[in-house]
Amino acid sequence: MFKPTALLASTALALAVAAPLRAQDTTPAPVEADTVVATVNGENITIGHLVAARLALPEQFQALPNEKLFEALTEQLIQQTVLGQAMGEMTRRAQIQLENERRSIVAADHLLKVIGDAVTDEAIAAVYEADYANAEPTQEWNASHILVETEEEAAALVTELENGADFAELAKEKSTGPSGPGGGELGWFGPGMMVTPFEEAVSGMEVGAVSAPLQTQFGWHVVKLNDKRMKGAPALEEVRDEIVASLENDAVEQALETLLGAAEIERADVSGIDPDVLSDLSILD
Repeated sequence: MFKPTALLASTALALAVAAPLRAQDTTPAPVEADTVVATVNGENITIGHLVAARLALPEQFQALPNEKLFEALTEQLIQQTVLGQAMGEMTRRAQIQLENERRSIVAADHLLKVIGDAVTDEAIAAVYEADYANAEPTQEWNASHILVETEEEAAALVTELENGADFAELAKEKSTGPSGPGGGELGWFGPGMMVTPFEEAVSGMEVGAVSAPLQTQFGWHVVKLNDKRMKGAPALEEVRDEIVASLENDAVEQALETLLGAAEIERADVSGIDPDVLSDLSILD
């Protein structure tokens, strides 16, 4: 489906890629959101509009330098303005899309405030102290494995290893698992991260040992224990991102629960509506 807004954006941003960098003054002029960068038939385009337009850029354009984007986004907004002015009265389709866009923007803005209020250094520290700081040390293992379909294949691998074959090379050659190309290496893992038979096997092995053929729902394994260690409480920086994500999710869920609980919501009877109406774009005309 033809998307005019996408065409305008891609055209302007293609110019940005090709354009040379603008010369910069040594002392940039002070600006604010209402600082005007262009006027189209009396309608102002401001720095605030440019900042918002940059924020909405597709990911592939986010890395472009601002020196290039400044002119391209200005041109894009000028084009949008003249087209909008030429349209005159807004169509019903545009009104509906604008209502949805406004709803989305305002909702996202409120969520940013909710998250900002909830995710503070104090809150992060409190979660760390409660959930991580005093955690008991846990056993971790570093293992490699070779995965095959039958017990006979696994037993043959054990024999080859006993005769001096290299585990990593055998894994690359024989393993059907995704770790095969990497020599069968699984890296470090802790309790509960592997299926029970696999974890039980490695927990009883000595470093450097190779297991007998071991069956799981994935097939037959030959396992080598590369190393093991006791993992203590993680440093705050190791789990900060995890804590932040948890605080954000909790804050959003709590805000929605509170707001939905207080709102007067009346759901219409839609049992007679065909869900395929969602694909009928003519309904917007």
